[in-house]
Parts: sequence; structure tokens; C-alpha cells
Amino acid sequence: MSERPWWHERVVYQIYPMSYKDTDGDGTGDLKGIISKLDYIKSLGVGIIWLSPPYVSPNEDNGYDIADYRNIQPAYGTLEDMDRLFEEAHRRDIKVILDMVLNHTSKEHEWFKKSRRREEPYTDYYYWTDKPSNWTGFFGEGCWEFDDVRGQYYLHLFAKGQPDLNYRNPLVVKEAEEVLRFWLERGADGFRFDVINILWKDDLENGKRRIALTGSEKYISRPGVHELLKKFRADVLSKYDTYTVGETVFVDTAAASDLTDPSRGELDTVFSFEHMETDCFMVKWLLRRFKPDRFFKTLTKWQSALPWNTVYFENHDQPRSVSRFTDDEASRKDGAKTLATLLLSLRGTPFIYQGEEIGMTNFDYPDMEKVKDVESHNIWNLAGRLHLPYALKWKMIRLKSRDNARTPMQWDASESAGFTSGTPWLSVNGNYKTVNVAEAEADPDSVLGYYRKMIKLRTSNAALIDGSFRELYRRGGVYVFERAAGDEVLTVAVNISGKPKKIPFCGERLIGECLISTKGRERFDGSLGPYEAAVIRRER
Repeated sequence: MSERPWWHERVVYQIYPMSYKDTDGDGTGDLKGIISKLDYIKSLGVGIIWLSPPYVSPNEDNGYDIADYRNIQPAYGTLEDMDRLFEEAHRRDIKVILDMVLNHTSKEHEWFKKSRRREEPYTDYYYWTDKPSNWTGFFGEGCWEFDDVRGQYYLHLFAKGQPDLNYRNPLVVKEAEEVLRFWLERGADGFRFDVINILWKDDLENGKRRIALTGSEKYISRPGVHELLKKFRADVLSKYDTYTVGETVFVDTAAASDLTDPSRGELDTVFSFEHMETDCFMVKWLLRRFKPDRFFKTLTKWQSALPWNTVYFENHDQPRSVSRFTDDEASRKDGAKTLATLLLSLRGTPFIYQGEEIGMTNFDYPDMEKVKDVESHNIWNLAGRLHLPYALKWKMIRLKSRDNARTPMQWDASESAGFTSGTPWLSVNGNYKTVNVAEAEADPDSVLGYYRKMIKLRTSNAALIDGSFRELYRRGGVYVFERAAGDEVLTVAVNISGKPKKIPFCGERLIGECLISTKGRERFDGSLGPYEAAVIRRER
């Protein structure tokens, strides 16, 4: 029996319920839709699904504004549907982790309604003040909002409908623990914790003025958050066989190491953002040209610094990777396969986002009319107040809007991509007639087929599961690294440039048998075509 944690051996598949599969024709995905696709998910070879928040919400921020932690959004179904999803997934040996948003609730949550009326014991469940500080929030706006019922300002680091919870109040800590326990008892196997490293605020005083996030030195990865995470682990998580991954903003490798060190008893893994910031200046809206070597350098930095962490290129907040890192028009299939090779060959728990496995691309909307994302609209309005040119404003949205990842899953070439029989809540990408699951199933050379092969290799090869990592070469869009465990030594060679490349040997023998190749090669000869990758069993 393996001594590895189960989350070392399995690949995670993220599902954004609103956009996955609709079964009742209301245009919004639902839990029954997810259940109906569990055999498809199992066929990928993944062993964990992560569900973005399925809880009751007014959807100001698409479910990340929770109004009731213990019930299911009516458009998604019922608690009974959720119980059945747990049961059916577990029957297929698929673990289920839930997105858990503990930093803030919705304004519609009963806690907030009672807090704004100063009803005990809820008076101090949130941060209230008569004199707001100079802090700014994550959505390109101020983060203090006046409440005319209470007559004070409340803190919201995200949208106005997402007031931050006050973890200085031990009753709030207890409430959070009860929510975790509720879902673990029902069948959840763990949690993805949303923006978990900002739960603790040192104080609410004015902060250092910054281009973005003024005041963030008072709440990002503060000592208090470590104590909270240790408490959650000791009181609740340690009583179950769980996996936890924290979304952690602006963390470096040292902070990530602290958060994930098993001896500290905090989180199992984190989502870092540094590799996703290599095409921007600190904030994703401040664009800069993507350079593969900068991206690879950051991957190596994190692979070298942590013994185990997550690996991901997409999620519900990020643009589609094939559009972001490759040429999605001329070389979509090759680019998607090459990224799959890289993603599933790096050390750590790999995360795939729905549609990534068929090479879905960024949206093709012509203007803001079809964009629904609240963050995108806030940034659009801010850019307008700054008098930025229209072309630049639209480029920012087109490249970085969260709606790029939230367009409905493309199942087939029928109307609305087989996602719904009604009108989808967000417009389907116009390329759905050629980029869809049914088309991929019929194509022996599809991105989907390649993902299945690559996942099978990743979950069955000791070097790719447990092996050490060592960079061998990085230049001109080419990345070569070694994974080794025992007698098994593998070389992974990746070219995400649009040009053919010859790889120098660098003192290593790169010629050998291809365990997998995006071009179907049996042996590797030291050269790579545009958007090509291979995993090679190296000859000694």
C-alpha cells in the first residue's frame, strides 16, 4: 500500500458549476449536470474534482459571495443533489474538494444583516469603523462602504457585496470551523480555501500608498493567519483524511514554505501566482509581453524551493492558457498538447480546469456588452476615469478578464455547445462547433486524447509522481528538465515558441525513447518543432 498522501498521486479537475452542464434549461449549470458527466471525468484519469462554490449566493461575484454556507444555490440543485454527487464520485474513486470562502460573506448573509443592526452576538462579526482608512481593494476600487442602517463603514477587500469577516472575534473562528465540519461530515474530502492568507488584519489604520492594494502590508500573510490555520487544522481538519489547498495572494517561496510545512500543521499546498504574473507588472491588468523564458525561470524557482506544491496554468480567475502562452489560432492543438506535457510533468499536484483538456480558448466577444464579470467592469470603469485609450482598455479586458475561463463548457456542435437547452448565462465561445468534446472524441489526434495519455503517464510513473526535479536547459522558448526516481530518469523537453529548435546537450544525453510525444515520435533526436514537447526515458 502506498505511503504517499492520496493527493500526491492524483490529478485534480476543477469544475465551475455555473458553466459546466445545465440539465433543466435555465441556462445555468447544475449539480445534476456534473453528476451526468462523472463518467467522462473518470475517463480523463483524474482522481479529484474541485467544485467552485456551490452555496447559496446572490452572485454579485459568481458564488464567491456566500449567503448561506450550509445550503446549495437553488439554480444548482439541493443538498440532496450534493449528497448524491459525493456518493457517485466516491463510487468512481473520485475525491471531491469544495471551494470555501472564509475571508468574506455576502451582504445577504444573516450574519451581516444582524451585524448591521447591531444584534448580539453578531455586532463584531465584520469590520466596522466611523473613519475609513486609505485602503484600496482587489477589484480596482476603494474597500470601505457606508451602511445607512448601522451608520458606519464596513470593510470589503473585494466587491461591495462581500464584507470581510472579523477573525479577531473568536465566535467568527468558531463559525468557520463549524462550516468546515458540516461539509466534511457530509462527504467532502477537503477544501480549496479562497484568498486564505488575508484572513487576519493587524489593524485598520492607514497603510503605505501603493499603485495597487494600499494597506496590504497589514493583511497579507500576517502572523495571525498562521495561528488561524493551525487552529483550523488542530480543531477540525486533523480529524478527517483531508486535502487542503490555499489560494495565497502575493506569496513568495519562503511564505509558501511556511504555509505548507507539514510540521507547522497549516495547509497541504498553496496556489502561488508568480508564474501567472510573468506577463504583467505585479497586477494582472498592467500588461507586459509574455516571454517564455521568464515563465520557465519562475517555474524552476518554485520547483526548486518547495518539496511539493500545486501546478496549474488555468482556473476560473485566469485566461485560457492556450491563448495566453501559445498561438491559439495557428497552433491551438499543438500548443495545448505542449502545455499539457509541461503541466503534467512538473513535480506537485496538477490542476486542470474544465475545458483545458480540449484546448478551449479565450472568449471571442467584440466588446464589453457580453462581459459579465464584476471585476472586469470595475477595471473598465477605472480605466475610463484614468482616460486610457479605448484600444488599451479593451486589450486589458480581452486578455485578462475572468470571463475568458467562464464561458460554458463546449460539449458538442449543437446550439449552445450542448451546455444547455436554454439561453446560457454567459455567451458561448463562437468556436464551439470545432472545439468541443464530441469532436475531440472522434479525433484520434485530439487534445483530449493526448490529455488522457499524459494523465495516465503522470499517475503511473514513479519519476513523475515522486521524482526529483532538475532544470537542464532554458532558452529561446525551450525548457528542458529532469525527473528522476531510483533507476528511472526522464527528460522533459518543451518548446512553446513558434520556431523549430535544436537543443544543445549541456553535458546530458537527451537522445532516447519517447514515453510520450506531442508529435507521436518513438525516439527523440535533440530537436523540437514549433509547439512540440516530449517525455524521454534517457539512455545512460
